[in-house]
Amino acid sequence: MSPSLASQDPLHSALLERIEACYRQAEKTLNRHFPRPAVSLRMRGQSAGAAHLQENRLRFNPVLLAENPDAFLTEVVPHEVAHLLVWHCYGKVAPHGPQWQAMMRQVFGLEPRTRHRFDVASVAPKTFAYRCQCRDHQLTVRRHNKVQRQQTRYLCRACGAALQLSE
Repeated sequence: MSPSLASQDPLHSALLERIEACYRQAEKTLNRHFPRPAVSLRMRGQSAGAAHLQENRLRFNPVLLAENPDAFLTEVVPHEVAHLLVWHCYGKVAPHGPQWQAMMRQVFGLEPRTRHRFDVASVAPKTFAYRCQCRDHQLTVRRHNKVQRQQTRYLCRACGAALQLSE
């Protein structure tokens, strides 16, 4: 994300400032320098953020940031920054393993949680109601379209019956 874009939106500026603050805190605590990542607000769906380790890049969900700014800046940003810090310190390790958990606790003073707790109703994908012999199912748009084009059919794991579009 370019600095000019960030300066136009206070929330984007706050995001960049929080990332920088996390890096300064890590550098002070770990007594070493870390390269700053590229940052984008191009994440969609129900994930709040992602760290692309080898590219030294962070992506964040702008909708969830706008809907939950305080929690997002307090929890999501350190979570994703910790992934990059662990990559720089240890290389390839388990994504939410002991090194990441220690980074969250020791550097950021946060309880390491692997998932956010945001309401995702506004970013949840549209689904279609289907039925088998024993229950209702929700299929994604992609799966629904495959059924409609007769490219596939889905079976219930419980009863084995083919799913049918609910009327």
